[in-house]
Parts: sequence; structure tokens; C-alpha cells
Amino acid sequence: MSKSNELTKTAGAFDVRNFIGALLAIFGVILTIAGIIGFTPDEAERTGGVDANLWTGIGLIIAAAVFLIWAKLRPIRIVETPDDAAGAASTD
Repeated sequence: MSKSNELTKTAGAFDVRNFIGALLAIFGVILTIAGIIGFTPDEAERTGGVDANLWTGIGLIIAAAVFLIWAKLRPIRIVETPDDAAGAASTD
């Protein structure tokens, strides 16, 4: 088949990297807020003075940004030929 008969689409919002990035961002924001608000001297004593929730939240936000940027820069391309679209429509 020639390339002129092919249509290229992207996965868009249905790309799994967008879902992963969104979930990581949500959990990251929650942990960051918990780390800022809820860091008590008792927790500091248990963790050796490290605010584990804050640093884990920041790490999750960075990981979410990597996933979302990756999905934006390198989208999954779906190649569809007109024959494929007509065949799929006629089988319904």
C-alpha cells in the first residue's frame, strides 16, 4: 500500500502515559501538601529529620511531569488506511 492512502491519528487522551502521569500528579500533590502541613516533631524523630511525605510528593510530581511531557513529545501514532476503516464499519 502506498503511504498516500494512510491516515495517521494519535492516541491522544487515551494514551496510558497520560493516565499514569495524572495519577502520579494527584498522589504527588496530596503527599506534598501532607508533608508541608503535617510534618510534626514526632515524624521528624522517626524519619531522622527527613520530611518523607514532602520529598516523595515532589518526586511523584517530577515523575508525572516526565510522563506527561513524554506523551506530548512522542505521541503514539495509529496508522489507519481507508480500507481498514471501511472494513471495520461494515462489520458492525
